[in-house]
Amino acid sequence: MIRAAGIVAALLALLGASSAQALTLERVGGSFDQPIYVTSDPGNANRLFVVEREGTIELVENGVTSEFADLSSVVSCCTGERGLLSVALDPNFDTTGRLYVDYTGEEVPGEIHVDELVAKPDHKSAELSSLRSLLTIPHPIESNHNGGQLQFGPDGNIYISTGDGGGGNDQFHNAQNLNSLLGKILRIRPNPGGPAPFYTVPAGNPFPAAAAPFNTIWNYGLRNPYRFSFDSLNGNTVIGDVGQDEREEVDFAPATLPGVAGGAGANYGWNCREGFIAGPATDPQCATLPLSSFVEPVFDYLHTPDPDLGGERCAITGGYVVRDPALGALYGHYVYADYCAGVIRSLQLPSGAKGRASDDCSLNLRVDNPVSFGEDAARRIYVVEQGGDVFRLSGSPPATCPTPPTPLPQPEARPPLKATFVGIKPERRRVERGRRALLTVFVSPCNDRRGESVTLLRNGHSSGSRFLSRACTARFVPQIHTGTNFAAITHEARGYEAGKSRRLTIRIAHRKRHR
Repeated sequence: MIRAAGIVAALLALLGASSAQALTLERVGGSFDQPIYVTSDPGNANRLFVVEREGTIELVENGVTSEFADLSSVVSCCTGERGLLSVALDPNFDTTGRLYVDYTGEEVPGEIHVDELVAKPDHKSAELSSLRSLLTIPHPIESNHNGGQLQFGPDGNIYISTGDGGGGNDQFHNAQNLNSLLGKILRIRPNPGGPAPFYTVPAGNPFPAAAAPFNTIWNYGLRNPYRFSFDSLNGNTVIGDVGQDEREEVDFAPATLPGVAGGAGANYGWNCREGFIAGPATDPQCATLPLSSFVEPVFDYLHTPDPDLGGERCAITGGYVVRDPALGALYGHYVYADYCAGVIRSLQLPSGAKGRASDDCSLNLRVDNPVSFGEDAARRIYVVEQGGDVFRLSGSPPATCPTPPTPLPQPEARPPLKATFVGIKPERRRVERGRRALLTVFVSPCNDRRGESVTLLRNGHSSGSRFLSRACTARFVPQIHTGTNFAAITHEARGYEAGKSRRLTIRIAHRKRHR
C-alpha cells in the first residue's frame, strides 16, 4: 500500500513538473441526441456507452459510434424529467454480457423501471427482447424527481437513486417514509439465475424486517439524488442531491470497511432539512425528530450566480472523485457542476464522516446544461452536455483557485455524540463442523436504542444485520465450517457514536472417536 501510494505521488509530481497543458474538454465521438449519461465497458475503457434520453444506447469504439440498443418503445420521454436515465454494466460484463438500465416506462406513465439487458455474444449490441424487469417503482403524478442513477458499489451490489415523487416540498411525503421507495437510495443484488424478481436483498441492508420491496432501502431523506458515485479508490459514496428554493447539497458517506459501502440507514433530512438549513418541514416527523437524527451534508451552495464565471445556479449535477493521475493536482478531488450555471468545479472532501468539504474551486471550464458526469474503466472523467456533446477532462487544473465565495451560514450546533460499547458473546467458543454457533451481541448504553441495526462481520465482511431488542441485544446463528473470526458493529444513530466489538474466534470442535 505504501509502495503504491509512493508510485502515485511520484507520477503526480512528474506530471505537475512536465505538463503545461491547461485543463480542457476534449469532445468524444460525434454529436448525440439528448445524451444524459456515459460509462464504459468495465474491461475496456475505450468502449464507451452513451445513454440518450429518448431510449437509445450508443457504443463509441475506436472513434466509431454505433447503436448498441434501442429501448425507445418502452421508454416514456420526454415530459418533465422522464426518459432513459442511466446504465450500469455488470463488473464482469465481458463474460456475462449483462447490463442494467434505469428508465421511466411507457405502459404505466411515470413508473420507474430497473431492468436487465443482455448483450449479444459479440457484446456490440443488445436486443429489446432480452429486457427483463427487476424492480418497478410507482411514480404516477408529477414528471420530475425520478432520480435515475444506477451504480455498482464496491460490494458488487447495484445501488439505485430515486427522487421524492416530484412537485414541491415533497408534497407526497415520500422522502421520510420508509414505506415508499421514493426519495431514497436502494440496494439490491442481481440474481440472473433465480426466480422473479431476479434480485435478492443483500445482507446488511439496514431494514431487513421491512416488507418487500421496502427492505431494499439503503438510505433515505433525499429530494432528487439524480447523480451519485463511488470513489473508485476507496468505495466512499458521494451524492449530489438537488435542492429546492435555497440550497444544493453534497452528501458523503465514507466506506465502513474495504468493500463495504457507507451510509446504511442514513437519513439525509429532506424535507426537514435543505442543505445546512431548515427545509420546508411539511412532514410530521420534522417536528419530532432531533437534529442529530439527520446526516448533514458536507457541502452546500446558494441559488446565486457562480462566484467565478457567473450564471445563476439552480440544480447540482453530482460528479466523481478524480482517480485519473493524468489530471495532476486534481487527483483525489471531487468534480461537480450546476445545471444552470454550467461551471465545472472541484471540492476536497473530508477524510471522515464528521468533516466538511473544503477548497471549492472553479476549474475555469463551462458547458451548457451539464446533465451528468461519467467515469470509464481507466478512471478518466467525462462531462455530458444536454445539447448533444460528451467531453473528457484532459490536461492540468489551475495552479491556484480563485478567492473562495463568502462562507455560508454555519449549521445549527449538534450535541456531541455519546460513546457506544459493543460486546459479542458466544454460547460456545468451539462448534462442530457444519453446526451453528449462537452469538449474542449487546450494546451499551441501552437507553432508547431498541430497533437500532447491528451488523455481524464474518472474517471482516458483512454477514447480515439484526435489530436490537428492548434489552439492547441481538442474536445471530451463523453456520460454522471452519475456524471463523466474528465482530459486531453499530452505526451512528440516536446521538450515539458507531461502535465495534472486539474480535471473537469460533473454532472447530473435533468429535471424539470411539474404538
